Amino acid sequence: MNGVLNHSPRRRRLAERAARCLLSLLLALNLPSSLRAQDLDTMNPLGNNTQVDEFGNPVKNQQKTWGRDTSKVDQTVPTDFHQWRIDERLGTVIPQQYNDTLSHRFQNFNSTDGYDGDYNYLGNLGSPRLSRLYLDRELTSDFMFLQPYDYFHTTPSSLLFTNTKSPLTNLSYHSCGTRENGQDRFRAYFATNVNKIAGFGFKVDYAYGRGYYNNQSSSLFGATLFGYYQGERYDLHAVASWEHLKTAENGGIEDDAYITDPESFARSVRSRDIPTRLSSLWNRNDAQTYFLNHRYHLGIYRDADVPDSLKKQMPSDAELLLQLGNDSVQAVVMADSTLMLAAVDSLRKAWLSDHDIERDFVPVTSFFHAMKVKRLVHDTYLRSSLPNGYWTRTDPYYLDYYGATDESRVLSLKNSVGVQLREGFNKWAKAGITLFASHEFARFGLPDSLSTDSTQLFNRYTENHITVGGEIQKLMGRTLHYSAGAEFWVIGPKAGDLDIHGAGDLNFRLLKDTVHLSAKAFFKNIKAPFFYRHYHSQALWWDQDLKQETHTRIEGTLSLDRLGTSLRFGVENISNYTYLGYVNTATATDADGAVTAFTRDVAVRQHSGSIQVMSATLRQDFHFGIFHWDNAVTWQHTTDPDVLPLPTISLYTNPYLSFTLAKVLRAEIGVDLRYFTEYYAPDYAPLINQFAVQDASMTRVKIGNYPIFNGYVNLALKRFRGYVNVTHFNEGSGRAFLVPHYPIDPLSIHFGISWNFYD
Repeated sequence: MNGVLNHSPRRRRLAERAARCLLSLLLALNLPSSLRAQDLDTMNPLGNNTQVDEFGNPVKNQQKTWGRDTSKVDQTVPTDFHQWRIDERLGTVIPQQYNDTLSHRFQNFNSTDGYDGDYNYLGNLGSPRLSRLYLDRELTSDFMFLQPYDYFHTTPSSLLFTNTKSPLTNLSYHSCGTRENGQDRFRAYFATNVNKIAGFGFKVDYAYGRGYYNNQSSSLFGATLFGYYQGERYDLHAVASWEHLKTAENGGIEDDAYITDPESFARSVRSRDIPTRLSSLWNRNDAQTYFLNHRYHLGIYRDADVPDSLKKQMPSDAELLLQLGNDSVQAVVMADSTLMLAAVDSLRKAWLSDHDIERDFVPVTSFFHAMKVKRLVHDTYLRSSLPNGYWTRTDPYYLDYYGATDESRVLSLKNSVGVQLREGFNKWAKAGITLFASHEFARFGLPDSLSTDSTQLFNRYTENHITVGGEIQKLMGRTLHYSAGAEFWVIGPKAGDLDIHGAGDLNFRLLKDTVHLSAKAFFKNIKAPFFYRHYHSQALWWDQDLKQETHTRIEGTLSLDRLGTSLRFGVENISNYTYLGYVNTATATDADGAVTAFTRDVAVRQHSGSIQVMSATLRQDFHFGIFHWDNAVTWQHTTDPDVLPLPTISLYTNPYLSFTLAKVLRAEIGVDLRYFTEYYAPDYAPLINQFAVQDASMTRVKIGNYPIFNGYVNLALKRFRGYVNVTHFNEGSGRAFLVPHYPIDPLSIHFGISWNFYD
């Protein structure tokens, strides 16, 4: 019987060979004429732009357009791609939308104060910044010198990975001003695939701002390489980044009246003619980041989810039995039920072997390892002495070619390992579960007071931290998603620290609109960052023991797609709030006893009680034909504005016209406004490259209650985007400051272009 069962597949294979031979014969008969036509076309005496028939004669009525042969079929370059980010801790892939093709608000892409103007910064491109919205601030890290440059600094979690059918290149250039005060930024992003599951690319970013005010220049350079491999059982993401960030510090202008009351001066003064407090101080940050995340999956195979019309259907049992041969054989097999079942089983296996059924690998359990190496060298150097009384310490202990120099170093090596049980495959845990542990080695270097003018010594601090944690996630489905996790520091100087966090979202239809409800919360009990505990420099010096800081936050967001409405509300309680604050000591007074000069030292302060912060942000977009109006207003309240100052109201509004010309050119013409109520905003401390709260015991300066108007035109044509933006066109008298003593740039014309290439 086995011989009977195996006879049909062999006969079928013989039939397939005969069909292939017949096809080859037909091709062979047609081959000479094809070769003849190709040869004649190759030897065409009339030139390659003229079509000829198989006899070499020119084809009449050939259509041409400006020298281009339109009768030939142009090959279309595929432009499909998708992008994602990677979670640094767990390696989770987070899908992202590529925004380098959107023209809306492109004029704000290069703005240091952000798309909505929510950041305070020193005025010049690439200068340090701080968000006015408390809920958008990140907690201070051990790499705090990089945080004021967050709009430029690239982290592994902020980098976009790209899978593309054609090499993708985006080039952009932004500029304003002249050779004396101009600002320029060049950015390039490139990504390509090695095959369907692997790719690599790079990003280069360079920003140079000469500054509209003296001694304010900035030079920021960053280069990033990345690569990935996403196989069935193994995937990998790797990032290497190098950055050089250099900022000249001018300490702000000497007299705010140059801006607030320019008519009090005998003659008009250009921004470059306004004297500044400092002229020879620089901060420089050199950072390198190396990141690797890879994982191995255990899983199962499932039939691919394809439409029924495209699925390969196995013939019925009766149809399979017809392949046995003549009627007598079929009759014998069908007469015996056992024999018939064996025959059907054998025929099914033969059919499956001849028809490949597409199957997908579904991960069930993943084992992962992540490694992150980060190095930072922060330098503050002074080529000549500071003005008398600028700081308290007057005995620099180390001088080199540049003058007084301070250097702080950080090296961190962190390894994490874990196991992830995927969502939907465990009876006792429907959500995904991740368990992990990590070890971080951190080494810090600070100047030693024993340093001399010829040798600089360093105090070295080494810390080892071991943490354990876990997380549950439900990401499948369209209606409900949630995640919750915790991490505990069990060994090291931060032993006892705790981070508990959770988030969720609910999506549903209401009438004709889609409603999104999201919420998140966290509880963090953490030790102060290293440089809050230890810092050594020519001007500032402290070593102190600080209590753990506690943050408890709850926030939620309600969004309505059709109405263009979004409401975000949050409240946070902070205990033992730790911050940088100015410590001003009077050095001179006038006849009335008013302080006329004081030192500008900075110290770490810790608030002994609790502070509550409440915040609500309403976003409302209107649309009437070609008229659009985008709005965002934030209300904030802090229970201790002397320790944690925040503006009560922060507003961004953007009315504009959006239309299409000649069916291809998209255009936006509008005016946007930034505004916030007055408050004692944090001042900038150039001696430590950070923002610090103003000293409440001395005379303080308020900023705010000053509108900033920008007028712009955005254009987009296929892969090209461009803009012209006239910023601060309402320049005049008033408190035109985003940081105390640091004026907003005067009226200036900015332009920028961006172009995508797919080849």
